[in-house]
Amino acid sequence: MKHTPARILPLSLCALMLAGAVQADDRPVVRRSPAEPPKEPVFPAIGSVIRLDPALDKLIAPGARIEKLAEGFDWAEGPVWVWRRHSILFSDVPQNKVWEWDFRHDKTVYLEPSGNTGPKPGQGSNGLTLDSQGRLVLAQHGDRRIARLEKDGSFTTIAQYYKWNRFNSPNDLVYHSNGDLYFTDPPYGLQGGNNSPDKEIPYNGVYRVDTKGEVTLLDGELTFPNGIAFSPDEKTLYVAISDSARPQIVAYDVKQDGTLNLKTRRVFFDAKPLKDAGGKGSPDGLKVDVHGNVWSTGPGGVLVITPDGRHLGTISTGEAIANCGWGHGGSVLYLTSDMYLCRIETLTMGVGPGF
Repeated sequence: MKHTPARILPLSLCALMLAGAVQADDRPVVRRSPAEPPKEPVFPAIGSVIRLDPALDKLIAPGARIEKLAEGFDWAEGPVWVWRRHSILFSDVPQNKVWEWDFRHDKTVYLEPSGNTGPKPGQGSNGLTLDSQGRLVLAQHGDRRIARLEKDGSFTTIAQYYKWNRFNSPNDLVYHSNGDLYFTDPPYGLQGGNNSPDKEIPYNGVYRVDTKGEVTLLDGELTFPNGIAFSPDEKTLYVAISDSARPQIVAYDVKQDGTLNLKTRRVFFDAKPLKDAGGKGSPDGLKVDVHGNVWSTGPGGVLVITPDGRHLGTISTGEAIANCGWGHGGSVLYLTSDMYLCRIETLTMGVGPGF
């Protein structure tokens, strides 16, 4: 299903007037010779890395700085790296925009509207990812769907209904290597949340849409499912639960047919003690590195957790961090932290799209 074209705003208005709207991977890339590497400015430091276990030193070097790259957002979310543009894309949910940042041009509006294309006010996109062809795929709060951005600026709906009922407000999403898309559907984009009269599905679910477009409910028993990611071998699926009463990350075994073995659902990490201690934020967006470590936003910042659930430390900006994403070759972790976009260099490599 095609929809009204969105307005894509590349790095300069002049380029827009000359070239029109283009999709992320279609803009020509200027290649520099190795003798002329681009020079980045020095960005201000923010926050600190809280080290709870010496093992964290193998993942984040002692003395590593959290850099503040840009600011002025209402609630930044869903960062995804686009290597052909050498830039990071991320949502500002209340502003109904996708922003782009690279050090040469700072922040620019890449897409507006991003997730609410209807006449009524509503929230924009939240989680972002890239498909196997490098196309931008968005969890759209206002339109209550998963959609793909096309070259002409229009959106193609990937999933909008389950059994003819509209989703609540798809939040975060991840592709399996076979092309199936997994996503979460809490009520945060609905006015009134769970009590919204617009809520058509009585539960908040975890879903899969396969390459044929068939939507399957995987789990409808979580209170507020949010961030979602696979382990490197894709045998485990992690889902963050942003429930202030029971903030957790749960894990499932993934069956050969791509569904989840609900009998194996387990609490991978309980963030309640961190929440009770006053940490800002809840389990929200999460990513995984090549060693299987989980990098999850949670109370206090980005929690670095081993595959066996051991909390090694926290990347703290001093503000709640909604999401994170690997980029810049895979070793840099970008952080969407409330009104800030930040990053930190790591000693590991991420699993995910865009690099």
